Amino acid sequence: MASHHILIVEDEPNTAEMLVAYFDALGYQVTAVGWGKEALAFVKETLPDLVVLDIRLPDIDGYEVCRHLRSHRRTAQVPIIFLTERRERIDRLTGLELGAVDYITKPFDIQELRLRVRNVLLRADREPVVHPVTGLAFASLAEKQLAEMMGRQRWSVISVALGGLQQFGDIYGFVARDDVRRAVALIVEHIAQEDAGGSPFVGQLNDDLFFLITGPEYSNRVRARLSERLKEALVFFYPRTDWEAGKNQGGNPLPRLTVLVGAVEGPGSYRDVNELQKAMQDSLAQV
Repeated sequence: MASHHILIVEDEPNTAEMLVAYFDALGYQVTAVGWGKEALAFVKETLPDLVVLDIRLPDIDGYEVCRHLRSHRRTAQVPIIFLTERRERIDRLTGLELGAVDYITKPFDIQELRLRVRNVLLRADREPVVHPVTGLAFASLAEKQLAEMMGRQRWSVISVALGGLQQFGDIYGFVARDDVRRAVALIVEHIAQEDAGGSPFVGQLNDDLFFLITGPEYSNRVRARLSERLKEALVFFYPRTDWEAGKNQGGNPLPRLTVLVGAVEGPGSYRDVNELQKAMQDSLAQV
């Protein structure tokens, strides 16, 4: 438990101090802030393992803080427990609808809160670190590899995505869409083994953004091979009759998939993994 970091967002000083002292004594790392905007500023620099969030805050309310956290990829999966004096059913439903994992009303039993915090963190620890469809390193494991890479003197990270995959799934269904994701993952892994040299790392930042870590000397060759191989594969993602007709069975134009590839090389001036990930997204270009 010592490695778990809890962010407490609570504007009542006595409650905040009590929670900090209690969870600190249990071996957690604890940070407390009293304003919603302080919480948002904090998570930009440090990603907590859990947020205990009051709803009534001096600036923006806890609902707005929760919406902001859920709308950003970096913080979308951080567990949130609302701890508030609001007891109405609509308040509880609003909190849970926004993605909170629990909702506890004041006054609360500190032992009950301890157990709920423990259970939330245990569930979070059991979450897979590989993508459920492709089996590639995902989420925290992928970010850890990028962070370690940034500590090296020379590196290249190549990003791969398919444009139009959402529209493709809308027409052909999620099973066909996931088959495409698996195929892309296999192609990236195969080219990593053949052309990237050394022991390249292949991971996935989200459902549709793949990446490969290698040395700068391999970057151009790997990018060219990925572009070539993925463009060749596009035809096989569609039903043959649809591809030949240029439209699906409903008579609508095919949802066109496009190949996007980009590369970022280091060392660079990136302050953290978050900045690097943005650069990776920005480097993507259609080939």
